[in-house]
Amino acid sequence: MQHIKTLLCRSAVLSLLVCAAGCTSVQPWVKPYERQNLADPIMSFEPHQVSTRYINHVYEAREAARGAEGSAGGGCGCN
Repeated sequence: MQHIKTLLCRSAVLSLLVCAAGCTSVQPWVKPYERQNLADPIMSFEPHQVSTRYINHVYEAREAARGAEGSAGGGCGCN
């Protein structure tokens, strides 16, 4: 019985140490001078961002079930 208690105590201390190691400060993987590579237009999902944004705005304005696309405005969709 003593062996089980010792094993449980050690595993509890070990799990607390593992959890505490997750609270350390995280350094960014991408350096500030490397972020220009991620902002390259080739990395975007849509090749034509302006037209995609407009089409999303039209869909948002005309279909009430659609949303959370991030376009501004609303109403009748006549703009």
